[in-house]
Amino acid sequence: MADQARVVFLLVDGIGDVSVPEFEERTPLEVAHIPHLDALAAAGLTGLLDPVEPGLACGSDTAHMSIFGYDPRIYYRGRGAFESMGAGIPMSPGDIAFKCNFATLDPTSGIVVSRRADRNFEHVGPILCQALDGLPLPGYPEHSVSVKYATEHRCGVVLRGPGLTDAVGDTDPLKDNLPLKRSLPTDNTPEAKFTCGLVNALSEAFRVVLESHPINQHRAAEGLTVANVVLLRGCGSRIRVPSFQEQHGMRPCLVAPTKIIAGLGMSFDIDALDAPGATGSYDSMFHAKVETICDAVTGCYRDPAEGAREQQQQQQQQGMQGQSSAAGNSKALGDADPFHLAAGPGGEGSPGAGAVAGNGGGNDDGSYQFGFVHVKAVDDTGHDRMLQNKVRFLEVVDRMVAQMLRRLWEAEAAGRGRYLLVLTGDHSTPVLFGDHSNEPVPFAIASVRFAVEALGGPAYIRSVPLGPIPLPDVKNPPSSAELCKQAAFKDARRKAAWAGRPWDPAMPAEVFGPWREPWPQAVRGDPVRAFDEVSVARGALGRFPGSQVMGLVKQFAGVPVKAT
Repeated sequence: MADQARVVFLLVDGIGDVSVPEFEERTPLEVAHIPHLDALAAAGLTGLLDPVEPGLACGSDTAHMSIFGYDPRIYYRGRGAFESMGAGIPMSPGDIAFKCNFATLDPTSGIVVSRRADRNFEHVGPILCQALDGLPLPGYPEHSVSVKYATEHRCGVVLRGPGLTDAVGDTDPLKDNLPLKRSLPTDNTPEAKFTCGLVNALSEAFRVVLESHPINQHRAAEGLTVANVVLLRGCGSRIRVPSFQEQHGMRPCLVAPTKIIAGLGMSFDIDALDAPGATGSYDSMFHAKVETICDAVTGCYRDPAEGAREQQQQQQQQGMQGQSSAAGNSKALGDADPFHLAAGPGGEGSPGAGAVAGNGGGNDDGSYQFGFVHVKAVDDTGHDRMLQNKVRFLEVVDRMVAQMLRRLWEAEAAGRGRYLLVLTGDHSTPVLFGDHSNEPVPFAIASVRFAVEALGGPAYIRSVPLGPIPLPDVKNPPSSAELCKQAAFKDARRKAAWAGRPWDPAMPAEVFGPWREPWPQAVRGDPVRAFDEVSVARGALGRFPGSQVMGLVKQFAGVPVKAT
């Protein structure tokens, strides 16, 4: 279909929450200043999403499977394979894998004091993984283990050899200050019993190596938590399913530095793109995710590794020419720009000038038709019980959406396609609970041009700054009193939007706050004008399960329905 829209799907991990007494019974979304998220709500259709089913406090893996259109009740085999594949460990039929935590164990009592040794683990995690990778397994000479660092305190572990099954339990007690568990069979097969023996032997072998590792000795001397045990959890094998493109008729890609999400996407043959500087942590380069996914769907994406290889080849060629040429040739080489590939959009050698040649699939320009972006930091604030920081990272997401709208609108205005933006979460992570809960999450889907219209039109969207997004000071968040004052300003803006009052930059700051972004100026679809758990409950989509998301997206995008 010639006018089929291309889709950017932004999933904010842990976006949902509950009413918080400290915020005068508001949710963090109701407190956060998120005018661009509100514009999406005003421009399209909204509702409440149960990522898997009502009443289920689901994990990110099962939620993503459901939202992508793969029933986890049928296909789910544990999250270990997703984490390990995302970390870069290849898996073959018969292999099993675990999503693992480096944790702190009291060796005397056998109590897991902390299930997360340290979130800031990037500098030591890879070293500890290297010490464990390929470790001999006493009593199991036919089996081998691969270990690779993932992110924060996490790693992927893959076991290979005959007679293995993923029908085994975890060693993770799931809560701090509980005993380290022994893996037990989850069915009555001989393979499950055998595999449990291997898993428990592996757990002990890891513990012995970590207990005496110099990094842990140094951390103990410095008074830091030690990482002296690996919690093996979520055992799984690689699933076999139809590819995303076969299932939905769109060529997909994703930007997801969180390894479990990257590995899950790989299981569905979704291309994983690298966004330089983007992580699954608080220090992520959030704008890099925006740039990468927007380039991918607008036909401007260039694999950073490919660009680096071409630059290296050019430099090698220049070096060879310099060795065999006279000084005049050297001057000519000196005038050349070896970094011409980094020219601006549309410039010679830039991504917009044929950079996607050979990408294949779907569109004439080789672009992707479905781009998925995962943001993890909001979920971390929930798990870390950082109430004020959850508000601030929701505001970071709002700036991401602002940049997405500008980039996609500019591409659309230049005649390079039509674009949709989808925004939701995979589960709620209430700060008061510090864990996933069964509350539904807000959902919005809108045409980019209608969202720009809701913000007042092209003049405003052109003023949105691109480039790095300022990061909140995690260690010095604002007070709840400051945020309640902010929420009062937001309430006034919301009431003005519902009343249809036009935005005027000269509005009094003492009533509407210091912000210069307009509230929604145009409303299409349903009457909702704000993106939060309470407002979208009035939306036209009602409350619906994750299994219906892709059908809705394809209908909005105009994807042809496959004949049955």
